[in-house]
Amino acid sequence: MTISDIKIRKIMQEGRLRAVVSLTLDNSVAVHDIRLIQGEDRLFVAMPCRRDENGRFRDIVHPIHTEIRNEMESRIIEAYNSTMSD
Repeated sequence: MTISDIKIRKIMQEGRLRAVVSLTLDNSVAVHDIRLIQGEDRLFVAMPCRRDENGRFRDIVHPIHTEIRNEMESRIIEAYNSTMSD
């Protein structure tokens, strides 16, 4: 799997939510509404989710392997930092 494109869709200055991101995998699949959140110690990525019938939030899309999650997170944070420095 290759991350072929990352788009920072919206940047927020207030609150913990910093950006809403879309990414494209293998020039074939787009994943929208990925959130970049400021945590206690660092930025982290939250995958798109929805509330289930019990009121709990469940990811709609998420990486299965830790290596892929780490790559997605680092590339998204890198794209965000690049956008912020422009």
